[in-house]
Parts: sequence; structure tokens; C-alpha cells
Amino acid sequence: MARALRIEYPGALYHITARGNEKRDIFLTDQDRLLILDLLSKIIKRDNWLCHAYCLMNNHYHFLIETPDGNLSAGMKSLNSDYAQKFNKEHNRVGHLFQGRFKAFIIEKEFYLLNVARYVVLNPVRASFVNDPKDWQWSSYRATVGLESTPKFLTKDYILRSFSNYYVKAKNRYQNFVTGGLYEPSPFEKIKEGIVLGSDEFINKIQKFSKDKEKIKEIPIKERMVGRKSLEEIFKTADLDKKKRDLAIASARLNGGYSNSEIGRFLNLHNSTISRIVDKKCRIQDTTPL
Repeated sequence: MARALRIEYPGALYHITARGNEKRDIFLTDQDRLLILDLLSKIIKRDNWLCHAYCLMNNHYHFLIETPDGNLSAGMKSLNSDYAQKFNKEHNRVGHLFQGRFKAFIIEKEFYLLNVARYVVLNPVRASFVNDPKDWQWSSYRATVGLESTPKFLTKDYILRSFSNYYVKAKNRYQNFVTGGLYEPSPFEKIKEGIVLGSDEFINKIQKFSKDKEKIKEIPIKERMVGRKSLEEIFKTADLDKKKRDLAIASARLNGGYSNSEIGRFLNLHNSTISRIVDKKCRIQDTTPL
């Protein structure tokens, strides 16, 4: 059976979740949780994403991600793949960590972002892990209300400004909004078409876009990538030293849009090696003075 089409477009907002295979835990230690947040942070910077909310449970996670460039799938594939490899190595295990592919529900930002963000951070309370969302260390709630420093990858301005332009008022109103929603029905009870949460007008827009994307898929990839350098051109110097090779790898991934697996196959390198090289180059750029 063919995989369901991933709907991606510039500015799309998603509620993303992935669960452990056979409902098993995907986080065994605090270091595991820190690891996936670190990997997420790097992908957010690399792929120009926005993270409005997140929550790490025991056997699954929730992310509320906006993609200004319409590029969700490649980043999520890297995130889950890299995390699973590192998790298996750390805990001396083999086999699939996640239960299939991640799930991504498309959210109409103007009408449902706040409700979904509230749903995300209330998960530990609904699961009876804690009595108050502020008592769960592994969600965006504490940073959003100012109880801890804000991670670099977290974007909280949109949520807070939805309540007030003044910080104290905004965070107090947000706190009341979240705690007052504990017994509200899940926003996902209104899901339509299996993956879309939005108004009828929004649903129609997504349906049209999906049909248009199916048509685009019929066009050969080479024709859709006119103007992009081939891997042969990027790596045209056969005797590239390691430093130049790594720069070329980062360019192919970040500027050329090639996936880790495409680059890896071309250079006969493992996906994790490509990912590590690209992440290293991103860190170098982060520390370069302006």
C-alpha cells in the first residue's frame, strides 16, 4: 500500500506526534529527553522551523511546529532516525524504536493554534503524572510562563501576544487559559479528512493543495529541480580533502535540498555521518562573529 501523501506548504502548522513501537517508552532517562530536544533544536535552526509548544511524555512526544518554508518531512525523518540510532546505541538495543512514521495533523493557525498548544502542555496532567502543568519539567509550559529560561528553539511570542502585548498580563492570562482547559474536549475531536483541524474554508484550501501536489508528483524530480546543482557537480573534485568534502556535504544538504540518504548513497557514507557533519557545520556558523 502506498504511503499517505504528506501535505507540505510554506507557513503550514502541524501538531506532530510519534509513539514508541508496541507502546514502549522512547525516553528512559533525562539524558534521552535532553538528546531529542537538542536534535530538535538543530533541525529547527537548520530548516527554519518555529516550535510553538512541545511535550515529552514517556512513550511518545508532541510538537507544535510551523514550517515557513514548507519542509516538514525531511526534518522529521532526520529527527526520528538520528534519535533512534543514538537511543539504541546508548541503551544497547536493536530494532525499531518508533511505531511507524510520525503523525502530522495540519492546524489552521488563526483558529486552533492556542487550543492545540493548550492540549499539548496538558498531556501530563491528563495522564495523572502531575496535578499542574508547571510541575512537568519536559514541556514548553514552564518556559512560556517564565518559570525557567526559554530554550533557543522555542517561539513563545505568538502565544503570549494572543493574550496581551504586556508580558505579565499575557503570561497570567495564558496560565488561566491552560488550567481552565483541563476538562475541555480535545480539539482533535473536530479533525476532518483524517488530518486537518480547521474551518470549512481551510479544509477546501488543503484539499485543493493536495490535489495540486499529486499532479506535481507526476512531474519527474529532475524537471522540478531545474537550476539545482547535481551531486556530481557539487562533489566534482574527486580528491576533495575532508574539510572541503564536509563543506560540500553541508552545501548539498542546506542549499541543494538533498536528503541525508541521497548524499550518503552518493559518497558511500552512512546517513548518521552526513547528519553529524551538517550539524557540526551549523554549530560552526552559530559561533561565527557577525
